[in-house]
Amino acid sequence: MSNGLKQYFPMIQTREELCKKIQTTPELKFLFDSWDESQQEEFLQFCTGMQGVKILYDSFFKEILNPDTAPSRLEELLSLILQRHIRILHVLPNDSSRIAEENALLIMDIVVQLEDGSIANIEVQKIGYSFPGQRSACYLADLLLRQYKRAKNERKKKFSYRDIKSVYTIVFIEKSSGEMKRHKQDYVHHFCQKSDTGLHMELLQEFVFIPLDIYRETRHNKGIPIRASRNTCLRRGGFFLFFGKYFKPVQFRGRLICIQNEATKPGAHPGSDTQ
Repeated sequence: MSNGLKQYFPMIQTREELCKKIQTTPELKFLFDSWDESQQEEFLQFCTGMQGVKILYDSFFKEILNPDTAPSRLEELLSLILQRHIRILHVLPNDSSRIAEENALLIMDIVVQLEDGSIANIEVQKIGYSFPGQRSACYLADLLLRQYKRAKNERKKKFSYRDIKSVYTIVFIEKSSGEMKRHKQDYVHHFCQKSDTGLHMELLQEFVFIPLDIYRETRHNKGIPIRASRNTCLRRGGFFLFFGKYFKPVQFRGRLICIQNEATKPGAHPGSDTQ
């Protein structure tokens, strides 16, 4: 471990200090012993500052982007994606009717109501679903219907379809599906409904798919390409700055105190990425 790193983050411990603490704390020892050797080693690497955390682990990702405790971070990310200023008004309950197959593939699933009344569903998937467009369309339609029922119940006789606001599904995918891999230069895919005649109507549903494996490959191997389309230049540079701000290893190690508390809950382990 670098002495320079410990100077900035004094909570980082040496391997010997950490192992001693684990062995002399029964609860920690019981949990540590329940992990396999690779998980134990990974945890020690995290906590001694020798390795950055993997941000898509459930506890880590939620710690950074939890809208209940740090709404400004998710607001910043949504502002980059939707290209307008975003403020989160409420965190809404998730839909409990999702089939078990889908829940098992989700790392995070958050639904928030924005200041203008619109709704955004933010998902992080381990593996891209089969038929991602159809699945997202069904779920987004359900969100729209839930909003309609809620607005009609609250407004009663004063209800108007103007009370129904846009709904967004934003899907981060850890391992992209085959169709996305055919677009190796693009990692922000924005879908919205448009007329072929130029007629404008508020059809309310928008989708954004972000394959993170393609993002990493594009960023690390080829840099950020400068392209003219409206949904690339700003967001490509903005994503890089956002992830650098919140997820670069040194900054994240500085948050290891709260992360360790989350990671040492009963049943947790360093490689856990299920809810």
